[in-house]
Amino acid sequence: MFEQGHGKLDLVKAYQILSSYKPQASLSPSYIDLTECPYMWPYCSQPIYHGAMPTIINVTILNGMGVTGHVVERPVWQPYTPQNGNYIEVALSYSPNLWPWAGYVAVSITASKSAANWEGIAQGQITLTVESPPENGEETPRRSTLKLPVKVKVIPTPPRNKRILWDQYHNLRYPPGYFPRDNLRMKNDPLDWNGDHIHTNFKDMYEHLRQAGFFVEVLGSPLTCFDAHQYGTVLIVDPEEEFFPEEISKLKRDVDNGLSVIVFADWYNTTVMKKVKFYDENTRQWWMPDTGGSNIPALNELLAPWGMAFGDNVFEGEFKLLDHKCQFTSGTSIIKFPQDGVIIRQSLKDQGYEVVKGQTQSMEDIPVLGLHQHNEGSGRIVLFGDSNCIDSSHMQSDCYWLLEALLQYTAYSNLSPMFSEQESLPLPPYDGLPTRLEGNHLYRYSKVLEAHLGQPKPRPLPACPHLAWAKGDPLNISAPSNLFQHQKLLSVVEPVIPNILSKRDNPIPRIIQEGNPIWENRNSGNVVSLDNTGTVPLLAFISVVLVLGFFAYQLQKNRNRPARRKRPRFRKSNKLLERFQGKVPAV
Repeated sequence: MFEQGHGKLDLVKAYQILSSYKPQASLSPSYIDLTECPYMWPYCSQPIYHGAMPTIINVTILNGMGVTGHVVERPVWQPYTPQNGNYIEVALSYSPNLWPWAGYVAVSITASKSAANWEGIAQGQITLTVESPPENGEETPRRSTLKLPVKVKVIPTPPRNKRILWDQYHNLRYPPGYFPRDNLRMKNDPLDWNGDHIHTNFKDMYEHLRQAGFFVEVLGSPLTCFDAHQYGTVLIVDPEEEFFPEEISKLKRDVDNGLSVIVFADWYNTTVMKKVKFYDENTRQWWMPDTGGSNIPALNELLAPWGMAFGDNVFEGEFKLLDHKCQFTSGTSIIKFPQDGVIIRQSLKDQGYEVVKGQTQSMEDIPVLGLHQHNEGSGRIVLFGDSNCIDSSHMQSDCYWLLEALLQYTAYSNLSPMFSEQESLPLPPYDGLPTRLEGNHLYRYSKVLEAHLGQPKPRPLPACPHLAWAKGDPLNISAPSNLFQHQKLLSVVEPVIPNILSKRDNPIPRIIQEGNPIWENRNSGNVVSLDNTGTVPLLAFISVVLVLGFFAYQLQKNRNRPARRKRPRFRKSNKLLERFQGKVPAV
């Protein structure tokens, strides 16, 4: 749906519809079917269940009745009683005024508490009325009533250890700020513009987790806005945003109560950041990155309660864990970690030294992966210094096997031999934690920081979103068997379609269904098809005959034309001139 839109336009059928069209409102998409794959991807990739983050679908209201309009009263949620519509809850937000020509309806869907142990298909419909002012010659306002069918699959709530929460709130992208690429080798794609979402550049990772039996939900609000008892693992991947102090405190309590956290970081180095600045010819300014591939100083503040921290060196290379290869591309290292944790070290190249000095330098025993559990009842924390191996944007080889092994550890406390067999040594001393780039403008694009004299400071913590669930108006009717059908169009009594129907017929349009348009004769009850594709071969045949006849006529005309006389040549006169005046120059 997001890739192809509404598909290919049939001009003939579009003409037939427009010739009998009466102004009305319509919806795009005209139905919501979260079971239809692949058209409704990603909505169809995971069923809904009680306690999950609401699934949000944006529907566009197209108002063909006028440039302005409004929604009369509030849209109404009507669950179908025979189709288990009472097992889902719907929240609606909409634009009261439609201008110009359009508006929206945001539909939030979740499973009700009564469906916590139920599995099946639930259906219903959303009804709303659109009104526009009358046009010239009209006395009453134009009105159009719209119905939006809804169909979802509901399953029992999965166990906690199979539920993963993806932190989307702390991911920033270009535009509007300059957030550099995660892979410094990709110089032709300097900007991080994919959004770091499970449905964009992390799509392959998301599908791999779904095939592995995990359920992934997206958190679009601060870490203070979710119930940690519902989830086994929180995934924080390549964050560029800062963290509220309340988020740090809340995550510490959640981990103490059994929530696990996996962090995939990326490179950060202020000297390298200055090297990747560029001159933008549109704004005629030098663009300096507001942070690195990841915001390592902010991540270190989040990890400080557990005595963990990342460094500011940039490394790259390839290493093996048992029989698996992993590509480490423009990542960072761990410089602080609890002594009783498991640390994986590898030999890598110092990419930051290469960017700054232009020389290659290899380093041994670089800590790239750390696993730790504080006590028996607490959650587990995993740190990895690079996210490119799970990011489809510039992936050289994936490490989904590593992610799945880490989830086995965080969700089920199963430590793979590839980790337990590694020798764990204490980390060397470090000079200091990475600091933020002086003069950066991250506060301009941040949801956490605000401008202040001196250093930016955190904004007040925003309130968590709360949805007002619509009170259902049940309908004791059966849902349509196929939601995929064209919108029912209004029409005038006598459509103007030349040379198709006889004057004796007085047709009125029936529902225009998928396939050939059908028109019903009101007097005789006969059905007349307006499909005129059978006339195309006849027209082509007549055209070919006319062209061949034209060429035959021209050929015969040329044959009967008398031969033209040849013009006399002036060879003799030229010879006389040559005799008396010399040779005549050739032209």
